[in-house]
Amino acid sequence: MKHYICQTCGTQYNAKRQPIAFCPICEDERLYVKDDGQTWTTIEEMRENGYQVEHREEGEGLIGIGISPAFGFGQRALLLKTEHGNILWDCISYMDQEIIAMIKAEGGIDAIAISHPHYYGSMVEWAEQFDCPIFLHADDAAFVMRESDRITFWEGNRHVINEDVTIVRLGGHFLGSAVLHWEKGADGKGVLLTGDTIQLVADKRWVSFMYSYPNQIPLPIREIKQMMKRLESYPFYTLYGSKWGEIIREDAKVRVKKSAVRYIQVLDN
Repeated sequence: MKHYICQTCGTQYNAKRQPIAFCPICEDERLYVKDDGQTWTTIEEMRENGYQVEHREEGEGLIGIGISPAFGFGQRALLLKTEHGNILWDCISYMDQEIIAMIKAEGGIDAIAISHPHYYGSMVEWAEQFDCPIFLHADDAAFVMRESDRITFWEGNRHVINEDVTIVRLGGHFLGSAVLHWEKGADGKGVLLTGDTIQLVADKRWVSFMYSYPNQIPLPIREIKQMMKRLESYPFYTLYGSKWGEIIREDAKVRVKKSAVRYIQVLDN
């Protein structure tokens, strides 16, 4: 029995004797199946094929963790270090002994929180390794492909992890798509970790919002307005996206608001 991993979306599955014929996450209209069909791997095979986990500081109190060479969507997770514990934001599909040792040296992981199903990765593997809970929004429960008692499904539009950190459901990309608000980050001005619930674009003065990024399906105006309403009460100065170097270092909330206005104006013409 093996925990197979989809090589397109990077999601790890319940243990099976052989992989299933298709990945429901990739079959969803937000994603795709590659031209050569559905393919699978495992953590053990990835190790044999030379994959490694790289890490580096992405900002004060934040360590980026990603797979090299790039795997799945090429995202990197973020280890957020707070005085009330360490939180892994989003997840990747692979781990090795070096990253385990590094994270333990930093105090381990007290909780895992994930923005949306495309970044579930091997979340249960990580939770078991670091003996911690996983927080996922209940609206996305159908996309969990490896069940575990470590998963807590939260409901509503906010879930407090500790005194400094809150998960905020914005919706949009998925019903349960969320961001992580770190109140004391950026010297008390606030930090927002977004995955691609809010997507940084090539011009880092701006962000965008999509139902599907690879298939270029936009969100309707009502969704953008709802997302901005849910975000309104959370101050943030710096914003971190889902990939290496995707950072708005200053005036992030102003830029997100301007981006939402621009998006609505384009669709409303």
